Amino acid sequence: MNVYVTMATAERVLRQLRRDPRTLALVLLVPPLLLTLFRYVFDGSQMTFDRIGGPLVGIFPFTMMFVVTSIAMLRERTSGTLERLMTTPLAKLDLLLGYALAFAAVAVAQAGIACGVAFALLGLHVQGSVVVVIGLAVMNAVLGMATGLFTSAFARSEFQAVQFLPAVVFPQLLLCGLLAPRVHMAHVLYIASFAFPLTWAYDALSHAVAGTGSAKIVRDSAILGGVIVAALALGATTLRRRTP
Repeated sequence: MNVYVTMATAERVLRQLRRDPRTLALVLLVPPLLLTLFRYVFDGSQMTFDRIGGPLVGIFPFTMMFVVTSIAMLRERTSGTLERLMTTPLAKLDLLLGYALAFAAVAVAQAGIACGVAFALLGLHVQGSVVVVIGLAVMNAVLGMATGLFTSAFARSEFQAVQFLPAVVFPQLLLCGLLAPRVHMAHVLYIASFAFPLTWAYDALSHAVAGTGSAKIVRDSAILGGVIVAALALGATTLRRRTP
């Protein structure tokens, strides 16, 4: 691994994102706007917003980062940028970590803005630690980034990349426990829900919001960290070395 090459790759990706204001708006503004909409949908029930709004602080960034990262990485693949880079001595690890660092920085900014709006402007109140909720929101955004980088390898167009949203993200939203407690689901769905990273993300966020289950938060965070590393490692296998 070459730190200089990794940081240079991350800087290049960040410059590209900076020149794309629509993507930046999607990443940075949509999650807080959705939280604001959700807050006033439940304007007469602050308790509902406090109960569900906390987990949504992490789930919205996960969803946005998944979409944006998968499309951005696909553009790199289809434009020939990745193919040209793979003809150089650039190591796969340097390349992937550079992309990961760039998008992770965006993920941190996204989660920070969403949390700032939720807690400072929308009056979101949680029983647990606000710092823990913010940390989990950042981790979820990074999780969306990692899974987006991996799934982009299976798309051949931006339309196909967007199709992964209902195929990959929506089932997780339905089964993670956000809409209904998982123990109330059909047994086969309850068992299947354990295979989805968003289940563990929601579980950690719900415990953090309620201020309970510190050991479970640590366990769920460790599982999410493992999924992030695994997704990045699998993403590296999709980068095939080219000969000039």
